[in-house]
Amino acid sequence: MAHFAEIDTDGTVLTVIVVSNDDCAGGDFPDSEAAGQAFLASLPGYEDKSFKQTSYSHSFRKQYAAIGGKYDSASDVFVQRQPYPSWTLDENHDWQPPVPKPEGWHNWDEEAQSWVAVTPG
Repeated sequence: MAHFAEIDTDGTVLTVIVVSNDDCAGGDFPDSEAAGQAFLASLPGYEDKSFKQTSYSHSFRKQYAAIGGKYDSASDVFVQRQPYPSWTLDENHDWQPPVPKPEGWHNWDEEAQSWVAVTPG
């Protein structure tokens, strides 16, 4: 099975659709992408939609597309949703907190801009 992310004009992932390998010319990425896109474009209601293939195993385009995440066309990668407004995207397309996470179990407190220790269990 192949997975295709529907992308809007701003690069936001709207949905992810599973397509049979038979409808992707039975090939592997990147060859399967064009065949899968052509198959999706042949379906009623999908003619004018934009799709990019995504990898459930993270073997290409950095990570699996997440609804609400973004497709960065310049880098040809999917970027996860920003977890908190204060977090910034690094050069590897990963979200980083303003304060490094300490060792152990912690949750981010956006209001306090700090990590709060939690007890597992």
